Amino acid sequence: MERADALGDVTPGPPACSDVPVADGVRLLDGLPRQRGPAQTVTARPVDARGAAPGRRWVVRPWRLLPSPIGTPFTCAFAAVLLVTSFVSEYADPALVHTLHQGSSTEVAHLVRTPVLVLVASALWVVGGMTSPSVVVLLFVLTALERRIGGPRTAGVFALGHVLATLVTEVPVGLAVLVGALPASSAHRLDYGISFGVAASVGALAGLLRPWLGWPMLAVFGGALVQDLVEYADPLTNWGHVVALAIGVALWPWVRRARRTGESRKVTARLQRSR
Repeated sequence: MERADALGDVTPGPPACSDVPVADGVRLLDGLPRQRGPAQTVTARPVDARGAAPGRRWVVRPWRLLPSPIGTPFTCAFAAVLLVTSFVSEYADPALVHTLHQGSSTEVAHLVRTPVLVLVASALWVVGGMTSPSVVVLLFVLTALERRIGGPRTAGVFALGHVLATLVTEVPVGLAVLVGALPASSAHRLDYGISFGVAASVGALAGLLRPWLGWPMLAVFGGALVQDLVEYADPLTNWGHVVALAIGVALWPWVRRARRTGESRKVTARLQRSR
């Protein structure tokens, strides 16, 4: 504090003592008032896992249901490939189309000779073309999945369901042919399409949605697969769909961890840009 002498001059004096504690690490300077006071803590505004303040109203963005080249590059690229192959299937010579389908089939004979080639090629064709319901489900499901876990992981979910469900259904056929339980013609069963990958993607996405949406979606899709099994029109393919859906459900811990990792990176990047 300061005091005045008899001539009116102001001379500095020692600062008054205060019983208020000083924050650790703070140095006081002589002659500067209002240095003492309780330690102040700056509290950051809490954010949730998505980087938004709690209590923020949920905003409906219908355009995010559709793929975009920037937001969902894998889904857009895959859809473009399916569009090309569907165009070929629709307008090319039927003999050529049959040859292409036969060469891409994941039948036992091809899996023994060129497994990698046919496993990749078989997922590039759509049974029924671009008007098939599988394409509609594919676009919406892969878009939602890619926006949550990214393109590489979405491709991994699709590929894992497609490959494992194919092997689960075709390997027993091959063994049955080998021991003579099935005729040799069973090793040349035409099999291609995206349905196994779609089923696995649906199963994985159900674990990322809110329960009031994820469980009903899983129940409706699973019920349709059970109905196909009851009809017994194509048992191997129908069982493959059930297996692929179960694979997607089994991936819930992994996709949920991937979503949390991606959201944490987005929050960190947003905070760094705001500095």
